[in-house]
Amino acid sequence: MSQRFNSKTVLVTGGSSGIGLAAAEAFAAEGAFVIVTGRDAAGLEAAGKTLGTQGLALRNDASSTAGARELAAELSARNLTLDAVFINAGVAKFGTFADITEALWDQTFDVNIKGAYFQIQALLPLLNRGASIVLNGSINAHVGMPGSSVYAASKAALISLAKTLSAELLPRGVRVNVVSPGPITTPLYGKLGFDAATLDQVAAQIQGQVPLGRFGTGAELASTVLHLAAPESAFIVGTEIIVDGGMSQL
Repeated sequence: MSQRFNSKTVLVTGGSSGIGLAAAEAFAAEGAFVIVTGRDAAGLEAAGKTLGTQGLALRNDASSTAGARELAAELSARNLTLDAVFINAGVAKFGTFADITEALWDQTFDVNIKGAYFQIQALLPLLNRGASIVLNGSINAHVGMPGSSVYAASKAALISLAKTLSAELLPRGVRVNVVSPGPITTPLYGKLGFDAATLDQVAAQIQGQVPLGRFGTGAELASTVLHLAAPESAFIVGTEIIVDGGMSQL
């Protein structure tokens, strides 16, 4: 296996399960030392054991600007600098427009965009020249799926950051890009608040809209994250790569 990230240090937010953990494992398999963050203590403990000596699991609240500063201070205290960052932490809560509450709006935007924005800001002093930031977007920002208005808006805002932050951070030698997944098999789908029967129905409906006829895997998405984080993609700047089995394209 390639060792593109030998002697590199990578941060994956929301890295204790799902897409984040798949990316963390892929980075570690290619030689990186990987820091993962999350709020679930049990998930972080398991992720730490999985990564072993090539990883560090830290509890952190991705919705908190104070938490963003605390994470940066913790890494600095450990004399860690970063070669790549995967901003993956996010929440996905859905509801019809008439039923959306201010609390749901605030939680979604606090995690998906406010937390991401200020986490990157706090990490700036720790980014090595040539570092790559990959944001986890979503095809929901493009497809107009009913019930996704708040989630989709938060991801559209995040995708916009790839262009604006790239323009600001290029003088520092830092690239920013987005990977936008379609339906990926992760524990996230079990957190949507549906009962098992409804969840199966929703999953079947979504799968029927994917030309490839299946959900993607965390490993498949991770391969694109690693490509964007590696020097091989040095000429890709402020760009969104969609990984959705053709769902938003056909």
